[in-house]
Amino acid sequence: MISDATFWALTIALGIGTFLIRFSFLGFLGRRTLPDWAMLHLKYVGVAVFPALITPLAVWPAATGGATDPLRIIAALVALAAGLRFGVIWAIIAGMGALYLLQFLNHLI
Repeated sequence: MISDATFWALTIALGIGTFLIRFSFLGFLGRRTLPDWAMLHLKYVGVAVFPALITPLAVWPAATGGATDPLRIIAALVALAAGLRFGVIWAIIAGMGALYLLQFLNHLI
C-alpha cells in the first residue's frame, strides 16, 4: 500500500499530465482548421475506441473469472447488429436487453 502523500502526489501529477495531453491538441489546434485528411482520421476515433473498451469485457468478463461466456458473446453480436442497422443508442439497448433476457432464460433452464 502506498502512503497518502504518494497517492495524492501521483493523482495530481496524472491530472496535470492528462490536462497537458488534451491541451496540446485542443489548445493549440482549437482555432485552426484541420486538413481534410486529419478530419477523416478523427472521425474514426470513436468508432475504434468504443469496441476496444467493450471487447475485453465481452470476451473475458471479470464476472466469470475471465472465462468466455457465450451469453455475453451473443449479446455483443446482437448489439453489433443493432448498431450497424439503427445506431449507437439502439445498440446499447439491444445488447443490454439481449444479455438480461439470455441470463433470465439461462436461469429458467
